[in-house]
Amino acid sequence: MDAYLEIRLRSDPEFMSTTLMNALFSKLHRGLVAHGGQNIGVSFPDVGKNSRSLGERLRLHGSKADLEQLMALNWMVGMQDHAMVSAIMEIPAHTKSRVVRRVQAKSNPERQRRRLISRKGISPEQAIQAIPDDAAEMLKLPYLVLASQSTGQQFRLFVEHLVVQERAVIGRFSTYGLSPTATVPWF
Repeated sequence: MDAYLEIRLRSDPEFMSTTLMNALFSKLHRGLVAHGGQNIGVSFPDVGKNSRSLGERLRLHGSKADLEQLMALNWMVGMQDHAMVSAIMEIPAHTKSRVVRRVQAKSNPERQRRRLISRKGISPEQAIQAIPDDAAEMLKLPYLVLASQSTGQQFRLFVEHLVVQERAVIGRFSTYGLSPTATVPWF
């Protein structure tokens, strides 16, 4: 990764910044799917200023050629009035690195019970004993609210920025621009 671009949300009296970031990220996801590559990562430079918000800036990291190809797809249609996009720039020298990954919560006890019943062949009563209603895991991470393309249902995509590290780790990114192991530059 030698390049990045930054997208900054504009203040809008009609829409909260979290709503705009959700819409921007949904469009980015579709753009990354259309791009087909697994070599563009994302970061949220303002994360941590508010524990549940990812902030008002989104950075895309990759090679200059990959970023140019992605932006040529016009995936930001409808967001031009709500966001400012920087030019593609070189990563500053001597930057540190950070893993930005998705964390999935085991938050629906009913779904877990159905899965347990189908896999283990146990009774519903046994499943309730094994997985009580208070077993839901509540994450205290910032998140985006997205809609599933297949079911249309909304879900939370929790994003965790791991500790800053000295060395970059090369790897693949998902169509959300996230990776459990690969790092993005952090500056």
